[in-house]
Amino acid sequence: MHFLTGIAALAWSLTAQAIEIETPRIGLVSVPTEVVVSGVAPGANVALSFGDSTYLANADEDGRAVFEEAIADATGAIRIRASAIGASASAELRILPGWVSLLPALIAIVVALLLRNVVPALILGLWVGAMAVQGFTLAGAGEGLLDIFAIYVAGAMADGDRIAIILFTMMIGGMVGIITRNGGMASIVRIVVSRAKTVIGGQISVWLMGLMVFFDDYANTLVVGNTARPITDHLKISREKLAYIVDSTAAPVVCLALVTTWIGYQVSLIDQAMVDIDGLRGTAAYSIFLHSIPYSFYPILAIVFVLAVASTGRDLGPMYKAEVRARNGTVRPEKEEELPAMDSDKLEAKPGVPLRALNAFLPIVTMIVALLVGMYMTGEGETIKDIIGAANPYKSMMWASFIGVLVAASLSIGRRILSAHETVDAWYGGARATLFGMIVLVLAWSMSDITAVLNAKGYLITILGDALPAALLPAAVFILAAVTAFSTGTSWGTMGILVPLVVPLTWAVMTVNGMADPSGMHIMYSAVACVLAGAVWGDHCSPISDTTVLSSIASGCDHIEHVRTQLPYAMIVGMVAIALGTIPAGYGLPPWVSLIGGAVILVGILRFFGRRAGDAT
Repeated sequence: MHFLTGIAALAWSLTAQAIEIETPRIGLVSVPTEVVVSGVAPGANVALSFGDSTYLANADEDGRAVFEEAIADATGAIRIRASAIGASASAELRILPGWVSLLPALIAIVVALLLRNVVPALILGLWVGAMAVQGFTLAGAGEGLLDIFAIYVAGAMADGDRIAIILFTMMIGGMVGIITRNGGMASIVRIVVSRAKTVIGGQISVWLMGLMVFFDDYANTLVVGNTARPITDHLKISREKLAYIVDSTAAPVVCLALVTTWIGYQVSLIDQAMVDIDGLRGTAAYSIFLHSIPYSFYPILAIVFVLAVASTGRDLGPMYKAEVRARNGTVRPEKEEELPAMDSDKLEAKPGVPLRALNAFLPIVTMIVALLVGMYMTGEGETIKDIIGAANPYKSMMWASFIGVLVAASLSIGRRILSAHETVDAWYGGARATLFGMIVLVLAWSMSDITAVLNAKGYLITILGDALPAALLPAAVFILAAVTAFSTGTSWGTMGILVPLVVPLTWAVMTVNGMADPSGMHIMYSAVACVLAGAVWGDHCSPISDTTVLSSIASGCDHIEHVRTQLPYAMIVGMVAIALGTIPAGYGLPPWVSLIGGAVILVGILRFFGRRAGDAT
């Protein structure tokens, strides 16, 4: 038998090609590196010399031997040699300090904090990452600068699903532009808000409209704020309160809804972060997003708290003083600074157009129905959960948004509300509003790709996998995301930087703690939710946030007064969300229990510490 095996091996060795060694572009000190040796006889013993260490493995039926735990003890270039049945091959691998793998993300965060702008921060982070791959030399700096766009940005846009996400987001932005310009959105808002006859009724009406305009935070802010302002002024509701309600039902609502300009971005980041996690293969990113929604404690409780404030007529701190002033007839702050004018013509109704709710309602409903049909057509399984989990959300969202645009355009042109030129112009105005987000998205994809090349995931797993308690990981993620978003003023940039790191880190922590199975998935769902929720909290509170500024402009409120009166409310909700939601959920408490408990506590805080500005009935 051994004689026959030897003859077979000899025959293979006479006909086979030279063996090859496949390695990553760089390795990290003390972090496992995967090395693949191919071109050897099936079942053959393969020896791998990796620096000062030697590893043994048997080749599989395809003639490949995989070494997953090769570890280098020092930095610099190391020699790799593989040998099997008389054949050998060698290669060289550059080993870097582990902390270098975190430089791109850390530099992006620090520069974003300093410049208050995420785009140059991401580009600089990409450059440092590309230099780490090429080498920290003058030539490496030049090659790395060129690689940013030639390799990483171009590679980020080479995937069909990613192109579908960009198209979907721009199409739904274009639909928002059309239904806003044709007066449909203004009509829906006016119908609801005009029925309010009391202070409480007016506040609840604005809250309801914030929930109804769920598909885009910019459209929500501009449409609801501008339309509701005359009504709330008449009811003697302060501009600060209007700005608070508008702001708190913009990003918190949009990040929870299933058909929004955010959804493609969020799901794509999760999907990209899952690529190299074997334990999540076959799990749809959209399914993880759906499961994470109940763990989005801050956005949900923020919406609940707005309703509690509106329905009880009670307020706290600076907001109470603003409401007292408004009841006395002064709805605007006594000292206010005029904000710069904003070019928002494309997101306002065309002057003189008839306001018909059908012009917005029908495209939105059609888009939602088309999305559900698309998910059903592209999915498979016996239950709705299985079908959604197996569906292609990118293709479904692209179909749905395109159909929504067609319906909105047909209504606008067919009913002679807008000309063909005006309809295209309105679509372009709405799509253009998503352009910055798409730039951030592509750069975030590129950052994810370069952190994968540098094996930042492996380094984080090595240093934190044993040290970080799984139950407290989501809370730590929320705080990091909140601080980053507050300092930078962008929730999208924060998500783009953190999601690629948090998802693999969470899985590693789950693995170390024996929770990398369905029973421990609540940690993953909560961690994903905390990146999104923490980013929304920071964006919600930051004085340099675009949605916060837009809320001030659309509500006609002094910007600093808006931030000053809103911040205590956001802090209260944020602390309750962490203490009663995120931390207990990490220990396995069902999220619905935390949500009910958090809502009760928030209402109790209003009941015992809040005061009414006047007769709200």
